[in-house]
Amino acid sequence: MAVSVIHLLEVGDYRVMRRVNGWRPPRWLRLWMVAATRCGDGWLWYATGLVVALFGGAERLWALASAGVAVSVGIALFLKLKRTFGRKRPCALEPNCWTTLLPPDQFSFPSGHTITAFAVAISLGAYYPAMLPGLLFCAASVALSRVLLGMHFLSDVVAGGLLGAVLGYGSAAVFNLH
Repeated sequence: MAVSVIHLLEVGDYRVMRRVNGWRPPRWLRLWMVAATRCGDGWLWYATGLVVALFGGAERLWALASAGVAVSVGIALFLKLKRTFGRKRPCALEPNCWTTLLPPDQFSFPSGHTITAFAVAISLGAYYPAMLPGLLFCAASVALSRVLLGMHFLSDVVAGGLLGAVLGYGSAAVFNLH
């Protein structure tokens, strides 16, 4: 049963990859996706942390600690999972027709950018609910960019998003006990 589910996921992933690779999106979307993936390298989250540190009020240290723990656990988790699964990236199998970005490592599953994005979004959003829609938009943009740029399969970012959300929620729940 599990083998059948994995096979169906792979078939779907390859179908999406081939459609993305054969599609020439509008220039604005290409620019947005490259910017989203570059921001997902950490710059957006560092800037968000700085804004929270400066203007986050009395809860800022707890919020930053929550996000920091969620991201740290997420990084350790995705590094271990990538080595364990060893799944090749889509761009290693078939080149993307409209981007030439190089991946940060050779493995695809799960998406570390997506884990980090959702870990930050959910953990900070728990402390600052008014920021949550913007944080989720940024996290979703990072996740989408990873698929459209040929860095990850769709299942990589879905798994990354779920893992990041669980880590962000769990970390916020632990730190909200203070």
